[in-house]
Amino acid sequence: MHSALTTVTGALACPECQAGLLASNRSLRCARGHSFDIAKQGYITLLTGASTKMTGDTAAMLDARAAFQGGGHFAPIAEATVAAVAGDGLSGDPGAPVPPSGLILEIGAGTGYYLGRVLDALPHARGIALDVAKPAGRRGARAHPRAAAVVADAWRGLPLRDNTVDAALSVFAPRNPGEVARALTTHGRFVVVTPTGRHLAELIEPLGMVSVDPDKQDRLTATMSGHFELCERGTVDYPMKLSRTDIAHVVAMGPSAHHASTAAAEIAALPETMEVTASVVVSTYRLAGA
Repeated sequence: MHSALTTVTGALACPECQAGLLASNRSLRCARGHSFDIAKQGYITLLTGASTKMTGDTAAMLDARAAFQGGGHFAPIAEATVAAVAGDGLSGDPGAPVPPSGLILEIGAGTGYYLGRVLDALPHARGIALDVAKPAGRRGARAHPRAAAVVADAWRGLPLRDNTVDAALSVFAPRNPGEVARALTTHGRFVVVTPTGRHLAELIEPLGMVSVDPDKQDRLTATMSGHFELCERGTVDYPMKLSRTDIAHVVAMGPSAHHASTAAAEIAALPETMEVTASVVVSTYRLAGA
């Protein structure tokens, strides 16, 4: 059994009956006999019932994202995420510190890049990289030695027991606030990273990329209300120097990969090196009334 899965099994719940899970050879099993096999790559699939309607990232999208993240272009975003999770934000009251051996959940983890950076900063914490896509499960299982990978649809319900997660993060990913609130401990925090209208703006028109909804921040506030209170918010905004190869990775790794086919000729028509804006809002929430 994958060692990281061993350390988080006590927090996992059966997606069929919500009972706790126990390790049994190469599977996890609940007291009612529901059993879930651990893949040879080290991740566990806790999806049940009909096929999920969520569109997960493909292996090609994840390859492109890993290549782009590996170039360090989103490192400032990762650093701000780490600071928010660890409670080292610039202002406000981020809440109680994450316990030394606390459990960190990343929803829509993809490559596990942000969770890995958080676990590097919290050397005794444990992590769960949760994503609906099996290719992400394979990547998540090797994202960090202390990260367990779980394939599940957050919109059907998180396969987690109540009050087990000390911090959750969602970076450029959908989220289910009600389920996160249920899984968080009383003093836990939820860090959400969303793009602003300036994010990658220089590429949207020439490459026909999907633009950011101008009402995105208002919609986030509306969906979080009732479950969470905002305790800190800041903007990370900086220029990136991107090559044509970097730009090809940007197009292939995000929502534009689903909605548009960008010809290589359009990327080739861009300057050899181009300045492109990275711009996100990092919001830290605590449970309402906590």
